[in-house]
Amino acid sequence: MGNLLDNLKSLLRKDERLVSEGELLKNKVIELALKLDKELIEILLSDKQMKEVFFTEVGKATIFDKDKFIRFVSSKDFLPDSYTAFKQKIGLIDEYGRYFSQIPTNEVVLAWPYKDCVLEGGMTKEDQKRDEIFWNETLAPDEISRLLDPKVFINAKRIDAKGEHKFDGFRTDEKGDIKDNLIIKGNNLLALHSLKKRFAGKVKLIYIDPPYNREADTFYNDSFKHSSWLTFMKNRLEIARDLLKDDGVIFVQCDDTEQAYLKVLMDEVFERENFINIITIKSKVGAGVSGGGESKKIKKNTEFLILFCKNKRYFSYNPIYKKISIREYIEKHKEDNIGFYYTRILIDTGKKKFKEEIDGLRIYEYINPKFNTVQNIINKENLSLNEVYARYFNKIFMVTNAQTSILDKVNKIVPEKNKLVSYEYIPATGKNKNQKIERFIWNKTLVVWFSDSAILEDKKVSKLEEIGTLWSDISWGRLDLEGGIKLKSGKKPEALIKRIIELVSNKEEDIILDFFLGSGTTAAFSHKIGRQYIGIEQLDYGENSAVVRLKNVINSDQSGISKSVGWKGGGDFVYLELMKWNEKFSDEIKKAKSGKELQKLWETMKERAFLSYKVDIKAVDENAKDFADLSVGDQKRFLRECLDNNHLYVNYSEIGDEEYGVSEEDKKLNREFYETKH
Repeated sequence: MGNLLDNLKSLLRKDERLVSEGELLKNKVIELALKLDKELIEILLSDKQMKEVFFTEVGKATIFDKDKFIRFVSSKDFLPDSYTAFKQKIGLIDEYGRYFSQIPTNEVVLAWPYKDCVLEGGMTKEDQKRDEIFWNETLAPDEISRLLDPKVFINAKRIDAKGEHKFDGFRTDEKGDIKDNLIIKGNNLLALHSLKKRFAGKVKLIYIDPPYNREADTFYNDSFKHSSWLTFMKNRLEIARDLLKDDGVIFVQCDDTEQAYLKVLMDEVFERENFINIITIKSKVGAGVSGGGESKKIKKNTEFLILFCKNKRYFSYNPIYKKISIREYIEKHKEDNIGFYYTRILIDTGKKKFKEEIDGLRIYEYINPKFNTVQNIINKENLSLNEVYARYFNKIFMVTNAQTSILDKVNKIVPEKNKLVSYEYIPATGKNKNQKIERFIWNKTLVVWFSDSAILEDKKVSKLEEIGTLWSDISWGRLDLEGGIKLKSGKKPEALIKRIIELVSNKEEDIILDFFLGSGTTAAFSHKIGRQYIGIEQLDYGENSAVVRLKNVINSDQSGISKSVGWKGGGDFVYLELMKWNEKFSDEIKKAKSGKELQKLWETMKERAFLSYKVDIKAVDENAKDFADLSVGDQKRFLRECLDNNHLYVNYSEIGDEEYGVSEEDKKLNREFYETKH
């Protein structure tokens, strides 16, 4: 037995995936065995003893006895001093009395093993890599009893230019809908489910900038990192969909790490027919190198916005245009056919003569129209390019060979070339419904007026070009100055949020939701333009938090887009927190520095915390010495697993339980939030 163990350990150490800080990763070995990992099997087959013990010959085939191998690796003799051995010894078991490692795992779908589960997804700062156990807990459906029930809100306060004030009640409209801006601190999945009571079907726009699941994102614990991320996102996107109005939209920002998978996931959650676009954003451009070196990847300078609507039947958007000078426009199209851009001038239409009416179209011919070109006017009158376009702003045109049934009809009535013709009609739909419209045709081609896609401001002419799905004109420079706060990474320009909101929101009463609020960019811009907003954030950024930023905004912060929207300050928002319970103990576990502190915390947990039904308290106490022999990290890991995830926060349904000690003030707050009839 000893020789087999030593031989196996030696073999496994050849696989760098199975070794960390000089120690074999027992759980990783089991995971790869469950996946029938090719490299692991090749390593085992390379050794005669392993082949004899863990493989069976069936005809010409060699069959890996996965179950036998896992039982052997799971035994107390294999890495007997490991955390896993302790956990098995003291009794984290299921209802049938089986230790976790003994539970059959045939039902695991490795492509996405947690798809039907819920990833609780707590978050902590990126520099705390060794506390991974606290960052997510994956719960199977049969383990969830109260996790997603509405939670108790506490510590409410209204914040305005005069500071923080005692909460004075929610401001509502005649329908009873809450009209306050809300900032909520707590787990975003649980906060979203808590919002459902009052905001389901009422949110116009959701923008989120979630973790991108890159190697730099120290957010996940388990070995199915990609799958965990997908589950994490799926849980939150499903409740986000329920919060959207029928004409609501959602933008999710990401990079190319998960973009393709996220699109497919959103196809499932929002239904594929509700997909609108993927927008490419030119992002940070710096002197350094990103993505090169040993990674052998091309430098990244783009990110993506995936845009879905709740129901495409009700979707609409506001085209966004950028202004370019007329010289820039002509330079841009100088390689095109000379007729493409606007160079002709209709000086005088001449005499209008009715020709015929056909299918509701009144067709006219113009006798002796007068034309000229921009270049002729420049040469003749010694004017600048801009001066000519300004003087003849409403008379400059280009032609297009658009093939339409109307154009064909008109050209049959007036078949000659070099003729100026028009037709009048009254549209039954669209923005010009029931209004008489006149369209011109020159030389059998459709006339397009320059003034329809340009503006004249202070004698300066600019061409308007609709911005499509490539956003390369938003500056990412000096983001550290926006809002008066700093964020190590992930901060987005207010100009980006401005474009997103202006693209789909037309009304001040539109509700904007961001449940990965971060530094508060979404809330800051929404506040400046008078949109109602809801922001959710779990991390505590201290002096760089969204709350600090919003206080700056209220006090007339002039960074970002403030000047362009004429921001002068003012307004307020309501701050709320989800009431923690087991999450408090999780926080204390993370803060502990020694085994002595953790042992003391265990005594408190036995009295106050909700422990998992899988934990045998008596067995834990009887094996206190073995617990003390674990590293502090493993002690923390074990205590966190003892907590019942269904009791991370206090449920509103249990607000009257004296054990939680909810104040009368907070009880009133929650009754107003959850029970107001509307």
